[in-house]
Amino acid sequence: MRFWPRSIRWQMLAALILLELLSFGLFIAITNRQQSQEINERARQRLVYETASLARQAGKALEQKQPDWGELAANLTGESPTVALAEITDPAGNVLFVSKAPPEDIPLDSVERAQIPLVRGEDPHLFTHGRDQQECVAAVYTAGQLRGFAWVEYDQTWAQQRIRSILQGTVVFGIIWIAASAILALLMANSITRQLAVLHRGTRALMTLPESGGNFPLPVTVPNEIGDLIQAFNSMVASLAEQRQELKNTLSLLDSMLANAPIGLIFLDSEARIVRANQVFADMTGAPIDSHLGRSLPELLPQPVAHQLEDAVRRVFDTEAPVRNLELNGHTGAPANPWTWLVSAYPVRSAHLSVHWAGVIVLDATARKRSEEALRKTEKLAATGRLAASVAHEINNPLEAITNLLFLLRNHCGLQDPALSYVVLAEHEARRVAEITQQTLRFYRQSTLPARATMTDLLDSVLSLHQGRLNALNLQVERSYDPKMDLFCFSGEIRQVFANLVGNAIDASAPHGRLLVRARRSRHWKATNLTGIRFAVADTGQGMEPAVLARIFEAFFTTKEATGTGLGLWVSHEIVLKHGGMIHVRSRAAATGKPSGAVFQIFLPDSPILAAADIAQETVAVA
Repeated sequence: MRFWPRSIRWQMLAALILLELLSFGLFIAITNRQQSQEINERARQRLVYETASLARQAGKALEQKQPDWGELAANLTGESPTVALAEITDPAGNVLFVSKAPPEDIPLDSVERAQIPLVRGEDPHLFTHGRDQQECVAAVYTAGQLRGFAWVEYDQTWAQQRIRSILQGTVVFGIIWIAASAILALLMANSITRQLAVLHRGTRALMTLPESGGNFPLPVTVPNEIGDLIQAFNSMVASLAEQRQELKNTLSLLDSMLANAPIGLIFLDSEARIVRANQVFADMTGAPIDSHLGRSLPELLPQPVAHQLEDAVRRVFDTEAPVRNLELNGHTGAPANPWTWLVSAYPVRSAHLSVHWAGVIVLDATARKRSEEALRKTEKLAATGRLAASVAHEINNPLEAITNLLFLLRNHCGLQDPALSYVVLAEHEARRVAEITQQTLRFYRQSTLPARATMTDLLDSVLSLHQGRLNALNLQVERSYDPKMDLFCFSGEIRQVFANLVGNAIDASAPHGRLLVRARRSRHWKATNLTGIRFAVADTGQGMEPAVLARIFEAFFTTKEATGTGLGLWVSHEIVLKHGGMIHVRSRAAATGKPSGAVFQIFLPDSPILAAADIAQETVAVA
C-alpha cells in the first residue's frame, strides 16, 4: 500500500495501533450495548417502582382526604433524576396533580388515554409512546375502589448521561492503553530492528566491500533468536571469506599457470572471439596482449591459419568434443620466418554442463620441426662425410700404385719429350688427387686433443676444398697470412669454422667478386694481456640486413631455404667460444646502394687453456 510504512519498526507499531483501535472499537460497541441495555432495564424497573410508589402515596392522600399530600408526592417523584414528569389523574383521565407545571398545562394525550383500559389491578403498566419515550401508569385504589391513576414519564437524559460517562471513561482508558501499548511495542520494535539494522549494515558491507574484513564479525548483544541469527550470519561470512580466499588462491594459481605456461593458451566464445589469452600466445601473434580481448582470429593471424583454427573452435562447440594435434603452418617477419604450431581445442563447460567457451592450447613446434629437419640433413651430411672418407681412403691404395707406376715410367723407361712431359704432368695431377684425399680425411677425422696447427694447414686446406666453386664463380682470392704462424687449437674444429665462413662467403658472392682471407698476431679485444691470432674472412657479396645480422648465430636460422640447416654459424660460434675466442661481424646489404659485403673477424687465444673463465664470452654484431 502507498501509505503503509516500509520500516519494520513502524509497520509493527502501525499494525499494533490498528489492532488496538479495532479491538477498542469492538469493545466500546459491546460495552455500550450492554450498558445501554442494563441502564434501560434498571430505568424501567425504577420507573415501575416509582410509579407504584406514587400510586400508593396518592391512595393514602385520597384516603386521608389530604389532596396536598398527592400534589407533594407528585412533586417529589418528579424531582427524581430519572423522572421527566409525574402526574395523578382521576379515573376519567383528568389531571389532578402534576410535577413541574400546572395541571391544565399538561393533559393526557390520546396515547396515554388509550392505556387506561389496559391497566389491570394494582400492577403498573409500562408502555412506550413518542420517540421511544418510556412511561408507566398504575391504578390508585382506596378501600378497593378505583380513585384514579398515577403516571410517571421516564427521563432519557439521565440514561444518556450515564452511557456518555461510561463511554468517556472507556475512551480515556483506551487511549491510555493504546499509548502504553504503542510505547511498549516501539521499545520492543527498536530492540528488534536495532539488531536487524546491524544485520542490514553487515549485508550491505558484504555486498559493497566483500574483501573488507573490518566490518566482521558483527556484534551480538541480545541472547535471543536474532542473536542466534547474527551468529549464524557471522559463521556464514567467515565461511564465505574462507571460500573466497580458496577461490582467490585457485584463481591465482590458474592465472599463474596461464601466464607462465610455456605454451600459448586462449579461450574463445561461440563466435570465435577471444575472451582471454596469455602472454605466450601474444608473443606468437606479435600483438600486445591487451589488444587480443574481443578480437577474432583473422584479425590476429594469417588467413589460412585463422580459418583452420576457427573451424576447429566451431567443431568443439558443435560436437562438444575436443580437437587434438592440429598442425598449422605459417610465416612471419621479413625475411619470411616459417613456423609450425600444434593446436588442441577442448570444450570449457559451464555450471549447466553446456559448452560456454572453447579453450585452445597452442604449442610452438617450430624448433622441433627444424630440429627434425636439421637432424635429417645432418645425418645425410654425416653419411656423406663417412662415404667421402671411405672413398678417399679407398682411393689412396690405387693412387699410390699409380704414383709408383708413373715414377717407374719416368725414370726407367727412357721416355723422350713430349711423352716424358705427359708423365710429369700425370704425376703432378696424381699428387693433387692425393692431397685432396688427405684434406678430406682431415675434415672427417677429429682429433681428441688440441695441438699446434699452422695457418697453411688450416686455411689452405679449406681454400683448396672450395677451389672448384671459386673457379666456377671466377672469384679473386686474396690471402694474407704467414705460413709459419701456428696456433694451439683443435685443428679439425677450427678448420670446420673456416670452411663454414668461406662457404657462406662464396654463397653470398656474385661472379668476379673478391674473397679476402687474412690472419695476423693480435691481442684480445677486451683482455689486452691475452695474445692470439685474429682471422678475417671478408667478401664483396650481397651482405645482410640488420634483422638477419641480429640472428645469424641462432640455431636453425637460415636464409638459404631448402639448402641450409641453420646450424653452420651456430656451431662455428660455439666452437669459437669453446676456444675462449670472440667473433666480430660487420655487414652492409646491397639494398643500401653502397658497396656491399660482410666481414667476419675471429680472435682465438694462443694458449693451452682453451676455456678462459674470466673473459666475457660474447658475440658483437655491428651493422
